[in-house]
Amino acid sequence: MKSCFNVLSTEEKTRIHERSLAILGATGVRVCNQRARQHLADAGAAVKKGSDVVRFPAPVVEKALATTPRRFRLGARRPGWDLDMNAGGCTLLMSGSGTHALDRRAGCIRDATFDDWLQATRLSDALDDFGIYWRSVDAVDRPEGAAGFVDQWIHLFRHFSKHMQDSVNTPQEAVWLLEMLQVVFGGKEKLRQKKPFSFVLCPQSPLVIDDVFTEAYLALAGWGIPVAVMPMPLLGATAPASLAATVITANCEILAALCLIQSIEPGVPVIYAPVSAVMDPRTGNVKSGSAESGLISAASIEMARYYQLPAETSGLGTGRYAPGIQTAVEKAVSTTTPLLAWPDVLVGAGLLGGAMILSLEQILIDVEVYRMSRRLHQGVAGGAEQMMDSAFAETPPGGHFVDHPSSLKAVRGDTLYISRLERFESLEEWETLGRPDMLDNAREAVDRILADHQPLPLDAAVLRELDILRVRAGEKG
Repeated sequence: MKSCFNVLSTEEKTRIHERSLAILGATGVRVCNQRARQHLADAGAAVKKGSDVVRFPAPVVEKALATTPRRFRLGARRPGWDLDMNAGGCTLLMSGSGTHALDRRAGCIRDATFDDWLQATRLSDALDDFGIYWRSVDAVDRPEGAAGFVDQWIHLFRHFSKHMQDSVNTPQEAVWLLEMLQVVFGGKEKLRQKKPFSFVLCPQSPLVIDDVFTEAYLALAGWGIPVAVMPMPLLGATAPASLAATVITANCEILAALCLIQSIEPGVPVIYAPVSAVMDPRTGNVKSGSAESGLISAASIEMARYYQLPAETSGLGTGRYAPGIQTAVEKAVSTTTPLLAWPDVLVGAGLLGGAMILSLEQILIDVEVYRMSRRLHQGVAGGAEQMMDSAFAETPPGGHFVDHPSSLKAVRGDTLYISRLERFESLEEWETLGRPDMLDNAREAVDRILADHQPLPLDAAVLRELDILRVRAGEKG
């Protein structure tokens, strides 16, 4: 018996869809890229000369939805790690594009470095909970331009072997990325079949599709690259101040981007991937880790299912700057509801301070929160075997079940989730050991994983080709 959880009724989902169509048809969306506006005009959208506002008649939206595939597979270099979307699975994804790191040796917060990024990437490659990569931090010590871009992606290929999801900033970066993907995975047709990379496209709330990232995406068109459409409306700031209106804002932006994507490359896979948030009324900042954020994420998952699209959304949020009690509470609250709603991909692990500060220890703790929330989703097994008729029959009233075979089977199976980070010693032992907590265990686990993990190697011929690309990129600057 799976846990049953809904935040929207069927009628409410239909109402959100209808309100979204009304907004798209009457208010429209600013589309800042001229080529994108032309694609939309060719698809039937209303594009007025001299304006960048595009209005979307309902038939245009419905046609784009009908053109979008419901099931597809995200590929990976590592055997057995392809991910079927919209097929009942769920995987974890690191939060992305942080700017700082919590130094695990000095305990201070500083600018994020390439080594921080590399260690976080290796951790996510080592942990089976992560099925997809997203760039955790933007390192301050990497060279800009083609040289830095190509070198970082080569390091990624060497240290991460599952699916990769990220964005590129310019058409030039898109061209370099396509060259590297072909070296690692084969030619264009193999990339179309394998789908080892998906592109993150972020509309700007409220109701804007920007020029820069759209131009970068256009450079990838024709390669069958899946797109995760990831608007980030902020309740009370870039979305109206209600949970439902924030869901509607993200829904409008996703549907508009979906129309654009299908007008450019009909049939390309799309992931419904809003990362909505709530404004803290006391500061005006993002209130990461709120109960409302979890509810909005759950509602967004349900809207993805309404359209029968794969769902990707956020959890594991916190506004605090270091692991601790408030961090744990916020991450647990903002994760449980979306996990009960069950997305294909949950975004958010590893970052603190409103997704700006990387903590390697927090990655491990977030994985624990994710695993416990998955257990909640699994619910209470109610099959005949779980009724334990033999245990009741073989144990007299007043007896115990400690040594019954069913107890050992439960411990070794999935009836009970047994954490690897929790402390379980007696009070006396805990005092003698200096009162250690989960954070101490996480530090030890990070050291152990980074010391032991061996990424899946690349073939020597592939490495040689990548090195040639690295040299070419260095010549470009």
